[in-house]
Amino acid sequence: MRLGLSSLAIIALMGAGSASAQNTTAAVAPIIDVHMHAMAEAPWATPVCPNQARFEASDPKNGPEAPFGWSSEECSPKLYPAPKGEYMKAVLAEMERLNVRGVVFGDVEAVKTWQAAAPARVIPGTAFGRVEGGDPANQLKMLEVAFTKEGFKVMGEIGLQYEGISPSDMRVDQYFALAEKLDIPVAIHMGTGGSGRANIAMPTYRGSMGNPLLLEELLARHPKLRVQVMHAGYPMIDNMLTLLQANSHVYVDIAGLIWSYPRKDVNRYIERLVDAGFGDRVLYGTDQLAWPGLMAYSIGLIQNADYLSPEQKRDILYNNAARFLRLEPAK
Repeated sequence: MRLGLSSLAIIALMGAGSASAQNTTAAVAPIIDVHMHAMAEAPWATPVCPNQARFEASDPKNGPEAPFGWSSEECSPKLYPAPKGEYMKAVLAEMERLNVRGVVFGDVEAVKTWQAAAPARVIPGTAFGRVEGGDPANQLKMLEVAFTKEGFKVMGEIGLQYEGISPSDMRVDQYFALAEKLDIPVAIHMGTGGSGRANIAMPTYRGSMGNPLLLEELLARHPKLRVQVMHAGYPMIDNMLTLLQANSHVYVDIAGLIWSYPRKDVNRYIERLVDAGFGDRVLYGTDQLAWPGLMAYSIGLIQNADYLSPEQKRDILYNNAARFLRLEPAK
C-alpha cells in the first residue's frame, strides 16, 4: 500500500494507542529513515515552515543577527516541536504509525534509551566527538566497545565539516580504519549547514569541507569502507555525481535538505541523482531533530514526487537502505 501526503497526514494525526492506527501500520509498506537523532529535548526549537522559499541576508550593523536565515513566511502544514518531555515518545509513535525503522545517532547512553523504548524500531549509531581538544584513544576504545559488544550498527553522525576538517584528514583516519576493519558503515555530514547563517552561528563550519570529492583519498585508503554521504553533498551535485561514478560503495541520504531548502530545488537535486543512474543509492532520511510531524511530511514529498516511479520511491524509502545496512529485504 503506497500512501500520498494526505493519507500520511491522516495517519500522523491518529492517536498512538488507537486500534485504527495499529491496523493501518500493519498495511503500510515499511520505511527506513537513515538519519535521526537521539535527542531528549530541543529547547531552541520553534514552529517551522518546511521548504521555505528563501534565505534572508543580514547586516552586521543591525545586530544581533538571527542564527537562522529562513524567511518568516506562513505555511500549512506548519511543523511544531513536541511538548516538553514528550519528544522521544512522540517520534516513536510516529515511527510505529508509519511503519518506520530508523538509524538513531547520538552518544551511546542516549541511543540506548531510545533503543530500550522501541527495540524493533531503532537501529543504533554513534560516532567520535570533536577532533580539536578530543581524546582519540578514549574515543577509539568507546567505538570499538559500541560496535563489537553493544550492538551498534553505524558510525555517525560524523560532523567534521563543523570543525572545518576534511574527512580525508589523517587525524581521523584511525576511526575510519576501525570501521573498515569491523565492516561498519560510516555516515558523514557533507553539504548543508547553517541555514544561510553559518557565519553567525557556526564560525568553524566550512562549506568547502562539504565537497564530496574530499572523500576520495579516504576511500582510496579504505577501499572496503561503506559511506553514507549525509545530506547528499547538497548543493554540490556535479561533484556528488563524480564521486558516485567513481565509487560503488558510496550512498547518499537526503535528510535535512528534504525539508530545509526550497521544494523545487530539493526535487531537482533528487531528480538529478536518479536521472544520472544512481536511484539505487539514494536513502530516505529526515535528520529528525525536534518536530515529530517531520517524518510524515518528508515521506509525503517522496510519495508525491511525479518524477519518480513507484519502484524508485520504494527503493528510496526502503530497499536501498536495507541493502546498505544489510537488513532483511521487505516481504
